[in-house]
Amino acid sequence: MKVLIIQSNYIPWKGYFDAINFADVVVLYDEMQYTKRDWRNRNKIKSNQGLQWLTIPIQVKSQYFQKINEAKINEQDWTLKHWKSIQHNYSKASCFKEYQQFFADLYLEANQLEFLSDVNFLFLTEITKLLEIKTEFKWSRDFNLKGNKSEKLFNICQELGATNYLSGSSAKNYLEEDLFIKNNIGVNWLDYSNYKTYPQLYGTFEHQVSILDLIFNTGKYSKNYMKSF
Repeated sequence: MKVLIIQSNYIPWKGYFDAINFADVVVLYDEMQYTKRDWRNRNKIKSNQGLQWLTIPIQVKSQYFQKINEAKINEQDWTLKHWKSIQHNYSKASCFKEYQQFFADLYLEANQLEFLSDVNFLFLTEITKLLEIKTEFKWSRDFNLKGNKSEKLFNICQELGATNYLSGSSAKNYLEEDLFIKNNIGVNWLDYSNYKTYPQLYGTFEHQVSILDLIFNTGKYSKNYMKSF
């Protein structure tokens, strides 16, 4: 049983979905503090003017310590703006027409949602299905979150009966790896290097863009440019 515990991101890059596919269960840990100018509410796409941010506007005034799952969206027309930007920049991508309606429908549904976590969950789960990833999603709020950061992660893994905990390398700065190992839970560090390039619009190739870029440019062959398939 491989478990990934991760904060929800907005239409994240292919590496995020690879991490999901490596796991049997993904726990979205949105009890963490919301951080501005981070991946929780924004991501990048390519344009003929260079990289462009798609950012979900969040209520932050006087909300200095709100959690990710408490973050509310403060504009009603953000979905229309994002979808227009996507259409403008990817209408000439080879697979855009094939997936246009799928994502148009997602943005219509997202427009009805009030909380950032719910929007992220919608896109994550539906894109996961599109990529034929079978990983199960759970929320961290349903687990014992007592103790320090490492203990909280360990408790989630233990409750799930995990044999392996998957994590990005940045967690090496704080994770008490011995806590997992002495309880027979292996720690596996995810490697996001050496991805293959694929046909991409607008000049110099960029890996660090939303999964939308991969899907619109390669369609059903998207898995060929990921590492977990």
